[in-house]
Amino acid sequence: MEDGAPLRIMLVTDAWEPQVNGVVRTLSRVTDECRAMGHEVEVIHPGLGYRTIPLPTYPDIKMALGAKKDIEARFKAFEPEAIHIATEGSLGQAARKICLDWKLPFTTSYHTKFPEYVHARFPFIPLSAGYWYMRRFHNSGNRLMVATPTMRDELAKRGFNNITPWARGVDTEQFHPSLRHKDAKSVYEGLEGPVFVYVGRVAVEKNIEAFLDLDLPGTKVVVGPGPQLEDLKRRYKNVVFTGNKSGEELARHFADADVSVFPSWTDTFGLVILESMATGTPVAAFPAPGPKDIIPGSGGGVVDDDLQKACLEALKCDRVAARTYAEGFSWRSCAEEFVRNLKPQPRPERRRIWRRIRRLGRPG
Repeated sequence: MEDGAPLRIMLVTDAWEPQVNGVVRTLSRVTDECRAMGHEVEVIHPGLGYRTIPLPTYPDIKMALGAKKDIEARFKAFEPEAIHIATEGSLGQAARKICLDWKLPFTTSYHTKFPEYVHARFPFIPLSAGYWYMRRFHNSGNRLMVATPTMRDELAKRGFNNITPWARGVDTEQFHPSLRHKDAKSVYEGLEGPVFVYVGRVAVEKNIEAFLDLDLPGTKVVVGPGPQLEDLKRRYKNVVFTGNKSGEELARHFADADVSVFPSWTDTFGLVILESMATGTPVAAFPAPGPKDIIPGSGGGVVDDDLQKACLEALKCDRVAARTYAEGFSWRSCAEEFVRNLKPQPRPERRRIWRRIRRLGRPG
């Protein structure tokens, strides 16, 4: 934004509401903040009437088919000044091809360790194949936004180019310490303490069993939906499974817990880490990308290769310190960094691009 003027931003994402995950929460909040800052944002997502099929092994996620012509029409009608392709699914692939055919600059972001995600579900697909796919996708853009320094370094070693930081935010009003034992009643009333909670998608790549297999005092709780839910409920009779929670109810499940446990090795950030800390609840995690960038030095949690040790040490953390650390993250600063990373071309060049596309009709 060399002149400080609002931008027309096109966001293309295969992950959108009503999906429940950190990627959707991030993109939704950033979109809201960008609009509040005066930018015009159009979102292309699977819920726009496209024919969809469920993602294999994860039916809650829908993959849109045959969307390319409609995306072309939406591009022409909106004439975006900046294009961000957030995910590598069918919509992301279609938008990427259009941008390359039409010579439109675009940026991408890396939200999930997709190769590990696929390998966890289909072990016969090697990680090298997944990283070839991801490298090919992201290196064709102008910038690749990543959430943490660890993720930046890891991707750089794997041959990814033009990497730039894009931190995350947390709603410190929704996730607040005042919700703990609200009205003198805990959402975990009747459960033996201390309460260790996992919050997130219940899916194989989240490594939840590493948490459920731990020998810990008190009660283990799993909050969230997902394809592995029924299997885990059947195998872990001593664990409390609440299903999906949202809004204040979700925030209270963080606030009333004694420790929030984040066992994933495949996330690139872990938004729930900040949400938990914002309520004052400390976090225990493996030293994976995301946790090891956020937690050490915060006073609000513990990372350790021994997750049991991390959980027990996190019980000793200061809840005030956890909250204070989370207050340093805001969605407005996250959105401002996102817009800076878009780096659109100078306005005269943008106008020339769309004049060329209108003149040629349907390029490519």
